Amino acid sequence: MKIGFIGIGLMGGPLARNLIRAGKEVYIYGRNQQHINKVLSAGTTGKAVKNINDLAICDIIFTCLPLPQTVKSIMIENNGLLNQLKSGSIYIDTSTIDPKTATEIETYAKNHQIGFLGCTLGLGPAQAEEAKEPIFAGGDKIVFEKMLPLLNLIGAPVHYLGGVIQAYAFKIISNMIGMTNLAVLAEGIHLAQNAGIDTHQFLELLAQTGGNSNQLTRRGTLIADQDFANRFAVDLTLKDLTLGCNMAKEFNYTPIFSKQSQELYAKASQEGYGNEDCSAIYKILK
Repeated sequence: MKIGFIGIGLMGGPLARNLIRAGKEVYIYGRNQQHINKVLSAGTTGKAVKNINDLAICDIIFTCLPLPQTVKSIMIENNGLLNQLKSGSIYIDTSTIDPKTATEIETYAKNHQIGFLGCTLGLGPAQAEEAKEPIFAGGDKIVFEKMLPLLNLIGAPVHYLGGVIQAYAFKIISNMIGMTNLAVLAEGIHLAQNAGIDTHQFLELLAQTGGNSNQLTRRGTLIADQDFANRFAVDLTLKDLTLGCNMAKEFNYTPIFSKQSQELYAKASQEGYGNEDCSAIYKILK
């Protein structure tokens, strides 16, 4: 079984390495030589290809890409890879894209007799590296059950949500909640500082209250220490919030708080923090 992997950066790289560590034959495509070298260092069963079209020999293709249009351009447009894979192949996307685009890709894959699963990811690169990344899958149940042993190699736990709409919507909603919570946390830190409360003590005590959250655990201390090194960039956060607000419009729902967060992260990007961690939202809330 030959596996192809496109997109081997912060999130895709760990997933590809997990497959190689498990002894799977993995063909990777990437543009960053450092990323390529890091994936190949995971074991002897990994091989790099110079052209995406070289992955047409694979039985299974994974993608982990930043934008919906990037996924479409690689897999569908201009004789994309879905046009070249053999009938019966399976395509697994782990990107964060909108349900509308995912549905379009699923339909295109089915028309080419290719199975499709949308497998969105719940946490970050550290969890992905340890194969402890929660996976939220959607697509044909038969395809899911066939791929479950493979998915268990790259993440855990693996959840089946039903269709691709549910899988991608869940991921986007999760990010909307998480990043809006982060903005509220950053605002709270500023307010505590203005009140003369020691920042680290504030965070320690906040964890004992209803103000506790995943973002407090993951990013509270980073904000307190002024550590804004990129773990998940402001610009990626803005992309996800934009996808979420657009999705909400299609669902005839007005996301009041997420829309406000979108505007705040847009301001952070405009002020030059786009490549810093999303916790840099703290900088514009002074």
